[in-house]
Amino acid sequence: MSNEKQYPMTKAGKEKLEQELEYLKTVKRKEVVERIKIARGFGDLSENSEYDAAKDEQAFVESRIQTLENMIRNAQIIEEDTENPDIVSLGKSVTFVELPDGEEETYTIVGSAEADPFEGKISNDSPIAKSLIGKKVGDEVSVQTPGGEMLVKIVAVQ
Repeated sequence: MSNEKQYPMTKAGKEKLEQELEYLKTVKRKEVVERIKIARGFGDLSENSEYDAAKDEQAFVESRIQTLENMIRNAQIIEEDTENPDIVSLGKSVTFVELPDGEEETYTIVGSAEADPFEGKISNDSPIAKSLIGKKVGDEVSVQTPGGEMLVKIVAVQ
């Protein structure tokens, strides 16, 4: 059995990582190699900032490729929980209201590999997700956040 970290994610999240990996390998890698070739033509490499920047970008791209390959290789696809439709779990969207009079907020709980708060996707390792997982519609939950404690009521789970 592998001791490597598992990356829980939705099928769509894995596909998005695979697309990014494909782009980095087929497009971005070639662009960076071309920039290095052009920068070499500028002469003395010891004082060539274009060359240094291109080499730094190459290192970043190669590192990201390795990271993505590892995440994809160790992806753990989140199966939809149809037996407990009202219980918050990984892969589900949860709508809650901050009490006493906050606005409704909806987030999808995903693995850290595909978390993107700007798209409403929060990591299962985040304080909010950790507090909500396993709870059900109608529950009032105390959530510890960096800004302090807040009380929320779960109004929907999809």
